[in-house]
Amino acid sequence: MVKFGGYSLITSFTPFHSVILKKHRRLSINICCKNSNKSRSLHTNKNILHAKAEMVASRYLPPWFSVAPMMDWTDNHYRTFARLISKHAWLYTEMLAAETIVYQEGNLDRFLAFSPEQHPIVLQIGGNNLDNIAKATELANPYGYDEINFNCGCPSPKVAGHGCFGVRLMLDPKFVGEAMSVIAANTNVPVSVKCRIGVDDHDSYNELCDFIYKVSSLSPTRHFIIHSRKALLNGISPAENRTIPPLKYEYYYALLRDFPDLTFTLNGGINAVDEVIAARRKGAHCVMLGRAAYQNPWYTLGHVDTAIYGAPSSGLTRRQVLEQYQIYGDAILGTYGNNKPNVRDVMKPLINFFRSEPGNGLWKRKADAAFQQCMTIKSFLEETIVAIPDSVLDSPIIEAPLGRPDLFADVQELLPPPYEAKEEVVLYA
Repeated sequence: MVKFGGYSLITSFTPFHSVILKKHRRLSINICCKNSNKSRSLHTNKNILHAKAEMVASRYLPPWFSVAPMMDWTDNHYRTFARLISKHAWLYTEMLAAETIVYQEGNLDRFLAFSPEQHPIVLQIGGNNLDNIAKATELANPYGYDEINFNCGCPSPKVAGHGCFGVRLMLDPKFVGEAMSVIAANTNVPVSVKCRIGVDDHDSYNELCDFIYKVSSLSPTRHFIIHSRKALLNGISPAENRTIPPLKYEYYYALLRDFPDLTFTLNGGINAVDEVIAARRKGAHCVMLGRAAYQNPWYTLGHVDTAIYGAPSSGLTRRQVLEQYQIYGDAILGTYGNNKPNVRDVMKPLINFFRSEPGNGLWKRKADAAFQQCMTIKSFLEETIVAIPDSVLDSPIIEAPLGRPDLFADVQELLPPPYEAKEEVVLYA
């Protein structure tokens, strides 16, 4: 066991289903107060919520760098792999619909369980039914997540369209405030919201501020993750929603100016560690990366601990990462039933592990063949690793490819005028 920064890191993996944290007592938070008891109860709530944040902050380094929640990508396998490379990056789950958690109450380990090594870890949930959101939060509580995040940013037609949640909820800040109060009432960890800067024609800076102001006034939410693009709900795909709407980092930096009592994480269009550093030098509280952390994990996550946190790196070579991941992978194969997860599921997060390195193309071709015949992670690696030179497998992490350190150079000159709330809101506390 290695101790660093006030918490312990276990260096050998055990099957995740055997290390679920036992259910602990939750702090009782009565959000729905009446008459003379209201102000006293809200004052108590505020103190408890501050205590939540301080408790989590004392265990881990701050979320200066986090990996975004990504459907079908940031699953338990990816997070296990990512934690081998970076000990301090904050990891997010895929978005889980509240209804999925509620309806799978008898099978929750498959969706919610994770190994202790994955801390600090944030559960992201989505939904538009307050009862289900409350129940889902309560069911997730025993698993010991470090924060609960509510999705108000997904533009997928299945979510924001047919599902009527995700980014569509930005059009209903009152409901989001209620949802965040419900989540906070059913957990003993901090809560946060992930959102875009706007939806369709509702994309002015003032409208974004109205959303932030109302949600933070109506609930205990003090942390917002801002994807600095608006979402277009009609006519384009989720992938196009990550590229077509223009980035407006000036909206993010204006929020720092206009809401000094809140914490904001910057997300969207950031692809390298030196871009994270550039954003923080301009004043960003925290920065979240998405696809770059998945598509180039070694050169992204491998520099987080040293460059962002000033901490020692994991010290592992890629060969050592594979050796440790193999232990985890073979332990988890088939634990969901019906041969799930299989070798392909478990190895999917590693397919870009050798990106831009000699042997990468041959590694991927061998992987395609091995997926058809290998029944264990050990046999898969024996079949494929011969494609990668020893010099790549055994070399330490080297300097990362340069990003765009001037990405935020002109952002202060582009700031919109300061926000002034036009609508009175009954404050949460």
